[in-house]
Amino acid sequence: MKTMRAAWREKYCAPDAVAVHTREIREPHAHEMRVRVIATTVNRTDVAVLTGKPFIMRFFTGLMRPKLPIPGTDFAGTIDAVGNEVTEFKIGDRVWGFDDQGLSSQAEYVILSEKKVVLQLSAKTSFADAAAGIEGAHYACNFLNKVRLTAGQKVLVLGGTGAIGSALVQFCKHYGLEVTATAPTAHLEKVKALGADRVIDYQKEDFWTEKVRYNFVFDAVGKSTYGRCKRLLLPKGFYISSELGPGGQNIFFALLRFFPFGPRVIFPVPSNIRRSLSFVAGLVAEGKFKPLIDRHYPIEKVAAAYTYVASGQKIGNVILDLE
Repeated sequence: MKTMRAAWREKYCAPDAVAVHTREIREPHAHEMRVRVIATTVNRTDVAVLTGKPFIMRFFTGLMRPKLPIPGTDFAGTIDAVGNEVTEFKIGDRVWGFDDQGLSSQAEYVILSEKKVVLQLSAKTSFADAAAGIEGAHYACNFLNKVRLTAGQKVLVLGGTGAIGSALVQFCKHYGLEVTATAPTAHLEKVKALGADRVIDYQKEDFWTEKVRYNFVFDAVGKSTYGRCKRLLLPKGFYISSELGPGGQNIFFALLRFFPFGPRVIFPVPSNIRRSLSFVAGLVAEGKFKPLIDRHYPIEKVAAAYTYVASGQKIGNVILDLE
C-alpha cells in the first residue's frame, strides 16, 4: 500500500492542534487526476476552514464537523496519474488550482475531479510562486472586478504587506492607478518594491487626518471600518474590505450602495477562480506580478505554520513545502 503524509484533523480545532498523519494514496477514478503536490500555502482562508470561524464558513465546509479532514485550498504540483476518461491533462503536466471551500491539498498527493479549477502551469513559474499567487491574488482580483477602473485614479490599500494587499498593489499599478499603501516600519521597502507610488508607515504616521481623498479604499486586512474610512474617500468613491466588519456591517452597507449619496461600500463576494488564475498567469508571464513570500514550512511543521498565520503577523504568503 502506497502512503503519503498529510495534515489532518477530524473536527474544527485550534491552529496548533492540526497534526500530520500517514494516509493511503488511492488511484483516481475515471474523471479524476492525482497530483503530486510540490507546494501549497497556509492562508487566512485555510485558518477559517480549520477553525470553523467565522461560523458562516461552516455552511460551506460542514456545519458540525469538517467535510474534509485534510485541509488545504490551493496547490501547485505535477500530475501523477489520470483516470481513463480524463482528456485535458496527462501525466507529467505542471498544474495549479484552488477551491476556497477546500481541496485537501495539504498533503503529498491530492485527487481532483477534472471539473475542478485546475490550470496548466508554465515551466517558467516556480511551484512556490504559483502557490503564493493563488488565494490572496484571487481575492484581490475580486476587489477590482467589482468596480470600474480608470488610469490615474487614486487608491489606498490598507495592509500592503498581506497576501491580498501585496497582490492589490501590483494589480492596481497594472491598471495604471496611483497607489498608496500602508505597511509597518519593518516592511516599507518591500511594499515600495511592489510598485506602490507612496508607502505610509502606519506605525508612525497618522494618515487618517490627511486631506488626500481617494477613489478607492481597499482594506486588505479587514481591520478598518467604513465609518473611519469614509472621510478618506471622494464623494463617489468606494470602500471594499476583505472582512465582514463589526456585526457584519459591510454587507448591510453594501446593500445601500444603490442609493445615490456619498461614498459607497461593496462587499467583494469572490467568484470565478478560473478567471482569476488566468489573469495572474498572464501577469506572471509578463513579469508584472511577483507574489510576496514570507517563509516556508515543511509539512511536519504544519501546526507551527497555522499558528503563525493565525497570529496575524505574516506578510505575503506562507508556503508549505511537500517536497
